[in-house]
Amino acid sequence: MKFVEIFTDGACSGNPGAGGYGAILRCEGREKELSGGEAHTTNNRMELLGVITALEALKYPCKVRITTDSKYVVDGISKGWAKGWRARGWKKSDGKPALNPDLWERLLDLLDIHDAEFSWIKGHAGHPENERCDALAVIQRDKYSGK
Repeated sequence: MKFVEIFTDGACSGNPGAGGYGAILRCEGREKELSGGEAHTTNNRMELLGVITALEALKYPCKVRITTDSKYVVDGISKGWAKGWRARGWKKSDGKPALNPDLWERLLDLLDIHDAEFSWIKGHAGHPENERCDALAVIQRDKYSGK
């Protein structure tokens, strides 16, 4: 099973507003950058899409380390929140609807394929891959906001 490092970030102008995501995949000395965005979205949706898009780019099951500055994504998986929401029909423990169930469903399905671990880093703190992913996300955000 190949080992792949994935770095992701999301950006949004307004919440909701125009948004973008960026991802870097690194495997065996090769690197690939991915990015995209939407005209009307939220920061958390872009954070999730960065991870989802990167995992969807993998052609076969891999061992993956995902590094992101999104506590929402890291905690949603590492603390089991997303699996709990799904088990309760996309309801949080307080009975309120969980946000972004369409994306959490996609991510959980991908995590059934790949052996993934999540690592949180502080954003905008000089981490080179995080800074690059942020730049990719901002380019997409600005594209969708008409800047």
